[in-house]
Amino acid sequence: MAVDPELLSNLSTKPGVYLFRDAVDDVLYVGKAKALRPRVRSYFRPDPSHPAKTRELMRHVASLDTIVVASEAEALILEANLIKAHKPRFNILLRDDKQFPYIKVTVQEPFPRVYVTRRVLNDGARYFGPFTKVGAMRQALEVIKRLHTVRSCRYDLPGEAPTRPCLDYHIGRCKAPCVGLQTKDDYGGMIDQIIQILDGDTEELRRNAEVQMGEASATLDFERAARFRDVIQGLDTMAREQRVQRAAGGSFDVVGLARDGAMAAGVVMRIRSGLLLGRESVRFTDILDESDRDLLTSLLGRYYLGGGEARTDDLPKEVLLPAAVEDQELFAEVLSEAAGTKVVLHVPQRGTKRRLVDLGAENARHVLEDRVTSMAYANDRAEGALYSLQNSLDLKVVPRFMACFDISHIQGTEVVASVVTFENGEPRKAGYRHMRIKGDWGNDDFRSMAEAVMRYFSRRVDEEKPLPDLVVIDGGKGQLSAAKEALVSIGLPHVSVIALAKREEEVFLPGRSTPVLLDRRDRALHLLQRIRDEAHRFAIRYNRKLRSKRTIRSELGDIPGVGPSRQTELLRRFGSVKGVRAASTEEIARLPGFSEVLASRILTYLGSGGR
Repeated sequence: MAVDPELLSNLSTKPGVYLFRDAVDDVLYVGKAKALRPRVRSYFRPDPSHPAKTRELMRHVASLDTIVVASEAEALILEANLIKAHKPRFNILLRDDKQFPYIKVTVQEPFPRVYVTRRVLNDGARYFGPFTKVGAMRQALEVIKRLHTVRSCRYDLPGEAPTRPCLDYHIGRCKAPCVGLQTKDDYGGMIDQIIQILDGDTEELRRNAEVQMGEASATLDFERAARFRDVIQGLDTMAREQRVQRAAGGSFDVVGLARDGAMAAGVVMRIRSGLLLGRESVRFTDILDESDRDLLTSLLGRYYLGGGEARTDDLPKEVLLPAAVEDQELFAEVLSEAAGTKVVLHVPQRGTKRRLVDLGAENARHVLEDRVTSMAYANDRAEGALYSLQNSLDLKVVPRFMACFDISHIQGTEVVASVVTFENGEPRKAGYRHMRIKGDWGNDDFRSMAEAVMRYFSRRVDEEKPLPDLVVIDGGKGQLSAAKEALVSIGLPHVSVIALAKREEEVFLPGRSTPVLLDRRDRALHLLQRIRDEAHRFAIRYNRKLRSKRTIRSELGDIPGVGPSRQTELLRRFGSVKGVRAASTEEIARLPGFSEVLASRILTYLGSGGR
């Protein structure tokens, strides 16, 4: 660190933004402060409570820049713009979701065009989307084409124009504004109607189309009537696609967040008059140590403040959040000033607004799942139950790969363990394992569980196989502690492990004295019960198999001269003790290692008397 201590002492105490740079003057980190001097100096004090990311940042800092502004609100906006410009590697970086298409209306042009694009630019145009369903987008464009004759050419009208109309004019698809056959006002009115359609306000247009369809039918112009019929059907489809919560009838921006380990996705859904008009999504990477609060704060900064100033286009009066964010009141102040009216940031707890926040979370999960599956991080989509489980138990990653352990025995004899595996919420039977407990632990389920966990994970580490995202133990606090200690002893303290107790279906977590009680209707609990019951079934099945073998072999083993190898040979040849009892002396004597004397003795002991 080459920052002069005197420089730190002379920093302003006013609001501002600070930039940490490395030895080649690249920006490493951008932050804002209500008071620059104490905030910046806090980085340079030795503090064991600093997160690892901060300690790593300060190892690379070579110089410091600060920018003083008039207010904390200005600092908030400037921070967002500098992060967008420099993309510092120690800030939370967001990547725009470019997968989905938008419909672009170039309203900044005298004669706007309407077309599909996958690039959103700050060029003054209106963008509608993104459309997660391409079919819905094409339906919207088809309705527009049937209703309006919007131009498809790329002339920079009116300065650049052809000398005569193109084919579109002659086939009725354009009224040729390029050569003055359609006025600017008439064309502009048509564009206003197109924007009205894309904004989801289709009721008035539908009524007009119904009137025109009736007029066409009355004049026996059935071809024209059929065209308006198709338009009405298309408008109805669009209204169904976009409708979110007509009963609420409100206008909100709804923020959603989903995360899976080092990746996350955030969305902002624009809902106006109960209609979903668009959804913007971003992706986060390398955020394993970042909190949800930090991610939401970065998302709000990027969405509302990242365009050079606070966005002013169509701000709602209420922004619905899944959780509180840093500087929540400051964000509300900046947005209220930009909108010219009060804007509230709110975390709803129940009712319709809470359901909208849940819808935002579901959209974020879909965006994240698209990213995960496209990167081949998983073969299938994870079910909602896995996300619910992650949230309820505060897990770092979505538990796509789960393993469950159970111990089974009869009064301390024939002690066995089972391991069953689930992937993306479904059983993966190729990963099922069972084992006989080697230690003479008797009824001590805790030591038996520790042995099973240690043997299973030691083998997976040796074979370099992936480790489960979540380990479920059938039992309570004692079994959980034994499993956790086993994992720590073999160098795997980071593996998440929980226990599910049968009686009250309590979920125990390491380091917590009180259990987590999930709602009986919660899909997360149903998933835990399912994998626990499967492990229990698999353990009992193996235990019964061993007891059955022991019973058979003990009956044969009581016969003098019939050791384990001869018992195995008899069972292999005759299938069971009943089969041996039904055999003749000659049949038994013909087996390798057997004689007529031994065969006769076997049948005598089994009570057949020989034949």
